[in-house]
Amino acid sequence: MVEKFVGTWKMISSENFDDYMKAIGVGFTTRQVGNRTKPNLIVTMDDQGNVCMKSQSTFKTTEIKFKLNEPFDEMTADDRKTRTVVNLENGKLVQKQSWDGKETNIEREISDGKLIAKCIMGDVIAVRTYVKEA
Repeated sequence: MVEKFVGTWKMISSENFDDYMKAIGVGFTTRQVGNRTKPNLIVTMDDQGNVCMKSQSTFKTTEIKFKLNEPFDEMTADDRKTRTVVNLENGKLVQKQSWDGKETNIEREISDGKLIAKCIMGDVIAVRTYVKEA
């Protein structure tokens, strides 16, 4: 099921991301940069089922490597140190980040050939949309 996410994805829209960054505790300066950045998302998977998700922009590149359902330590683009686990739930790739007693989810799904990423913190939801590059 992860195979459908594999590829290079270019962001075409980002809605409510500033409010999401505020909700997870990102400071003003980092939010300003985050709002202007339109990263590519590169998803790969090897023969052993190891998944790599790389968020690449002119500002910052971050990369996580994981196996589904296996918790790992993540350093996020905004420098949070989280305990993260990625699962497949109803065809969605769900990334759960936990830190300092808080939790946020990033749900990624393919819809109409686009990758839709919903960033959820409490009742705040940001939606980031990507199209696959050839």
